[in-house]
Amino acid sequence: METGKFFHNLMERKDFETWLDNISVTFLSLTDLQKNETLDHLISLSGAVQLRHLSNNLETLLKRDFLKLLPLELSFYLLKWLDPQTLLTCCLVSKQWNKVISACTEVWQTACKNLGWQIDDSVQDALHWKKVYLKAILRMKQLEDHEAFETSSLIGHSARVYALYYKDGLLCTGSDDLSAKLWDVSTGQCVYGIQTHTCAAVKFDEQKLVTGSFDNTVACWEWSSGARTQHFRGHTGAVFSVDYNDELDILVSGSADFTVKVWALSAGTCLNTLTGHTEWVTKVVLQKCKVKSLLHSPGDYILLSADKYEIKIWPIGREINCKCLKTLSVSEDRSICLQPRLHFDGKYIVCSSALGLYQWDFASYDILRVIKTPEIANLALLGFGDVFALLFDNRYLYIMDLRTENLISRWPLPEYRKSKRGSSFLAGEASWLNGLDGHNDTGLVFATSMPDHSIHLVLWKEHG
Repeated sequence: METGKFFHNLMERKDFETWLDNISVTFLSLTDLQKNETLDHLISLSGAVQLRHLSNNLETLLKRDFLKLLPLELSFYLLKWLDPQTLLTCCLVSKQWNKVISACTEVWQTACKNLGWQIDDSVQDALHWKKVYLKAILRMKQLEDHEAFETSSLIGHSARVYALYYKDGLLCTGSDDLSAKLWDVSTGQCVYGIQTHTCAAVKFDEQKLVTGSFDNTVACWEWSSGARTQHFRGHTGAVFSVDYNDELDILVSGSADFTVKVWALSAGTCLNTLTGHTEWVTKVVLQKCKVKSLLHSPGDYILLSADKYEIKIWPIGREINCKCLKTLSVSEDRSICLQPRLHFDGKYIVCSSALGLYQWDFASYDILRVIKTPEIANLALLGFGDVFALLFDNRYLYIMDLRTENLISRWPLPEYRKSKRGSSFLAGEASWLNGLDGHNDTGLVFATSMPDHSIHLVLWKEHG
């Protein structure tokens, strides 16, 4: 009996399939309007079970996986309109979506640029850029949460540390204990220690150390032996800043006697004394020009000297005589003082004052912009780049996004030793100021001398 029922149902199924085939042929021959009327009629005859079935299937039929169906170029074009956070969420939809989105190099490169990241366009590995972005947002969140740095100390001097200079992972310190020390910042170990005079300024390379002193002289020392190889005498006031160039065989020094002196580095003789300052010369910078103007060309060597109110620009070459090309100031009546920190990269001059940061275009000497931070007065300049600036006051170290002029991060500072002439604190690694790249956010950020004669270091925290 059961077998007979089975065959009966089977025959009904065959009849149904025949009927369905016939009705399908008829349905396909109808116009769109007739098809719609037919569907409306069938829906009106349907019960709850049929309507629920229809609803469930329509939702699936109407969905289209456009990333899977579209050509890759069109998918990439659509993805460009989505923000990175939405894209990361989309990566969770399916393996196919994750694969397509991760392969969209331009999207992730743009996202990195928007965070202030440096982009090496030669790297074409698409997955690389998504990883860089993920690394970038973690670092930027650390900055926003004020958790990107850590601190350390260097201990070894027995008197006031006034002079600091940093280069390639090494920090030089000059002290009133008549010594200069060279430290490996990554290990905290002292590499060299030599006996000197009282140091107001230091600069070094692999072979030598140049010091400006409160005893009114400049000296050149050999690291390996500690021997003084040259002594530059002639200033009648403390020497607060020194710079030199081996290619030109020139050393320059700025002094409390209101002058800048140009010396033959190897011979120790004074080539010229530059006058015109009416205050202590607290900063000298010797740099190649990178822009063309009526007064200089790219490749020319330029000397900048700064005092409390003015920045003077001098042409420097193998000739002995030079005249001031231009004097820059922020107030004609000398009512506004410049702070003794100066940035010059061959294209722009930047200096801070009580009114804010001033940026001059070196080609025209025009002020490009004044960056004011009304919520924080007297921010001092430490470093200035294409994307970020490093600033500080009595309590905090700050990072400013120069594209928005907003302070995006801060880090607390201890009660460091104050100095009107600004030599006892400095910025460390500087390349990240032109944009982070996932590799240059390492090493020293800031160093300052402390009342207990130690050196306080602020370092990038490892990514983790």
